[in-house]
Amino acid sequence: MPAGIQFLPRCHALLPTAGTGSRLGGVLPKQFQELAGKPMLAYALKAFAAAPEIASIWVGVSPGFIDHPILSSLSGNSELIRFLPSGGPTRQETVRNTLAAMLKAGISENDWVLVHDAARPGISPALIQRLIDRVSHSGEGGLLAMPLADTLKMADANSAIAGNPARALKTIPREHLWQAQTPQMFGLKRLFDAIEEGIRLEADITDEASAMELAGTSPLLVEGATRNFKVTHPADWDLMQAILQASA
Repeated sequence: MPAGIQFLPRCHALLPTAGTGSRLGGVLPKQFQELAGKPMLAYALKAFAAAPEIASIWVGVSPGFIDHPILSSLSGNSELIRFLPSGGPTRQETVRNTLAAMLKAGISENDWVLVHDAARPGISPALIQRLIDRVSHSGEGGLLAMPLADTLKMADANSAIAGNPARALKTIPREHLWQAQTPQMFGLKRLFDAIEEGIRLEADITDEASAMELAGTSPLLVEGATRNFKVTHPADWDLMQAILQASA
């Protein structure tokens, strides 16, 4: 590269898809089950492929699933999408392994990576764009999230014993509380180091932002959308199917 020329960081998507989705049931993991006419994962792949800033899409799957024919149909011969046998026993290990593969493949450690749950098919190119714009402008990492609107109750841990209904112990103020969504966008190498350290410490890393918080950073909260919820239970599936069918 000629002296004085610098390339701006690019953006890449990372989707960990090694989970089994056991709470939803089914022969295939939930991210590959058909939802409103398509595999659930297809919606997130389409949204990221339609975002102009996304230079590549990396999908970490279980090693035993890497030869499944559904992956070929999901890629659609797109040069953006790459499936890797980088799935691990936990979500954070799948993300760590996929980040390591990206670095090994020559992706710049200074590039941005947007990690997204495959079980959030309600993501849209507009939401992706909003996150990229806000995070790139600030120069710091951040995530989509929603301010909590519901009143929160803490249950008495001793009340739900032997089938008895849980009882409210107290109300938790919802001011300053946000519900995390994805994508979560951070510098590639910084995120890899933070997750690697979190795993080493056996810390409770529930998302990428929690790993970065453990590393001492304060991720930016960018307002997401209600439809970008995570499909976990059968009722979530039914609601998301209705939303996707209505917007088709």
